[in-house]
Amino acid sequence: MGTVKAILGFLVIIACVYAGFQIIPPELSNYSFQDDLRNVAMMGGSNPHTTDQELVESVIRKARDHQIALAPESVTVQRIGTPGSPAVYVAAEYSVPVNLPGYSFTLHFNPSSGNKGF
Repeated sequence: MGTVKAILGFLVIIACVYAGFQIIPPELSNYSFQDDLRNVAMMGGSNPHTTDQELVESVIRKARDHQIALAPESVTVQRIGTPGSPAVYVAAEYSVPVNLPGYSFTLHFNPSSGNKGF
């Protein structure tokens, strides 16, 4: 009986490690991508001559750097602030499918440049 428990415990540990290798990389990519969105928004806010389309293209380039498939329709750009202190809010929405043996699901991400209420 002790051998069966040891084998089952070992299999559970192996399953958790495998699931971690499937779930952690998209989470880390999202974290890095969100940091890049903050940088894009900061640069877009500091340069008022940057168009919304240029910001969308910049976000898509950053997503591609992180192996994230992002459509232009999934990117939101809003200009906020006053004319004396312009700011830009950038957000994106995308999903990543995760396939585990016997179970598949989708991780939904909504990274943004921060609070658009400042």
